[in-house]
Formats: sequence, structure tokens, C-alpha cells
Amino acid sequence: MTDKHPITIRTMCPDDFQALEQLQRACYPTLHKRELMNADHFQSQHRVFPEGQFVALENDRIVGLGSGFFINFDLDDPGHTFLEICGRLYFTNHDPDGAYYYGADISVHPDMRGKRIGRLLYRARKDLAKRYNRRGIVAGGLIPGFADYKHKMTPHQYVEKVLAGKLHDATLSFQLKNGFEVHGLIHNYLEDAASDNWATLIEWVNPGYQPNGT
Repeated sequence: MTDKHPITIRTMCPDDFQALEQLQRACYPTLHKRELMNADHFQSQHRVFPEGQFVALENDRIVGLGSGFFINFDLDDPGHTFLEICGRLYFTNHDPDGAYYYGADISVHPDMRGKRIGRLLYRARKDLAKRYNRRGIVAGGLIPGFADYKHKMTPHQYVEKVLAGKLHDATLSFQLKNGFEVHGLIHNYLEDAASDNWATLIEWVNPGYQPNGT
């Protein structure tokens, strides 16, 4: 909740596609345009797995997005790119029986950050993983704060300092507070000028997961 206006979370609907395309541009100014989702991508994502696509609204204005899909994922062989694993952003890699929810995107409009919208979107994802009895959530995470330190240290050193609480990263620090753990770094995950194409590999473990589905 904001101080004056409640934030609501619901699943994506077709009327959202154009507004979500504008949200992508506002949220990711340093990403290469091929990494940004557009209305055609959202249409496919909604068709493939509507239950996995969440939008945040302040009144009727879309101010956030949490998107993703189910997939089998080997944490011991994590190498992949954002475009590859997301089916070129169409989410055609969605596997209804996949063991994990792959978090493709959490984005909050720059004017609305600090209002716990990201926390609500993560909660919606976690609730989905619990409801479908999935092992958890995996994702590649941006490290936007690295832009200010990349001339002083490697991305690995930067992430280690964030993990130790010596540095704050707007994305990674928030993910850690939401129960995610870092399993390593992925190079050339996506084209992002701020992070020199590096990303973290993060996992949230579903505490109620039942291997036999019982």
C-alpha cells in the first residue's frame, strides 16, 4: 500500500499490452532495445501462461510488472542468455510441468519506487510457486549499481561486497531482502551498458515444496 493510494496486483490482460511496453522503456534506459519487451511479446506471454504474468496498478495506472514462466533448470549448469531462456521474449519455452518459475522481469516505474510494489510482485510470484508446488524461483538479476564501481573492481568483487552488506545495489540488495540467494554470475546474459552484460543467478527456495506432490 502507498500512503494515499492502494496498490493492487492482478494478472495481465490484453488491454495492458501497450502500457506495459511504455513501462519497459521507462524502467530500463540502459538496456539494448532488443532486450525490451513490446506489445507483441506481452500478447504471446499472456497467451502462453496468463497465470504467471502480474501487473501492479495504482488506481487504473500500470506501475509495475512481474513476468515469468515455468521451466526445468539445472543450477549446476546455469549458462544461458536472457533472450534464449525467454524464447526471444515470447515465453515459448514455458513448460507447464517445469520445476521452477523463471522470473523474467520485475519492473517498477521510476516514479513509484520505494513504495513496496516490487515486494508485492515478488509475493505474487512466490504464491504462484507455492500453489503449483514448484521448487522455487530462479532468475538472472541485473546489478545496476555496478556501473559506479566497474572501473574499481570486477563484478564478482562487487557482488561479494553487496552480499557482505558493504555496498548497496538497488536490485540485488532488494532481492536478498526478499529471500533470494546468489548462485553465481552469468556473463553476456543481456546487453546492458550499466552492468557490462553481467547478471547474478538467483534462487528462492519454496519452503513448502513437496517432491512427490503431496
